[in-house]
Amino acid sequence: MTFEEIKKEIKAKKYRPIYFLCGEEPFFIDRITELIEDTVLSEDERAFNQVVMYGNDVNMSTVTDTARRFPMMSERQVVVVREAQNIRDFDNLVPYIEHFQPSTVLLIAFKNKKPDKRKGVFRKLGSSPNCAYFESAKLYDNKIPEWIINYCKGKSYTITSKAAGMLAESLGTDLSKLANEIDRSEERRVGKEC
Repeated sequence: MTFEEIKKEIKAKKYRPIYFLCGEEPFFIDRITELIEDTVLSEDERAFNQVVMYGNDVNMSTVTDTARRFPMMSERQVVVVREAQNIRDFDNLVPYIEHFQPSTVLLIAFKNKKPDKRKGVFRKLGSSPNCAYFESAKLYDNKIPEWIINYCKGKSYTITSKAAGMLAESLGTDLSKLANEIDRSEERRVGKEC
């Protein structure tokens, strides 16, 4: 799936039981994670039904046990696993993929590297209709100005190709850094209008 397809589904409140986000570009993984955390549950429901785990601190059995729980006073629960690339026993996810908990949205953020697709668990994640499998590739340097232009369009303002090129040249290829700078300039512009 693409970033835009996943974003569109989430905004339409069509949630998948499992989101597996991986790859070398963390910007898109972070944005999807934020979107899931902010939209699936209301603020009141998050206290009891949103769990954030870190790959250094858990194993996959702990993750799947948590994902199998039922939500408290809510339709769903959200389980977010950050830094999942540090989990050693990923194969223990296979039974959960086959028999997932329908009231759970499990998001696995496997950042800064690609999974070994020769392993059965990653093939299963990629082929399961219940899983949104997203691989975030680094953008080539020549694609950054185009990304800046599209990002600005999404914010409802325009930037020239020349200005986008200059911004990319001065800030580099870190999409998070670029997005933060664009967002900050938007805040400064709005602040001046007030």
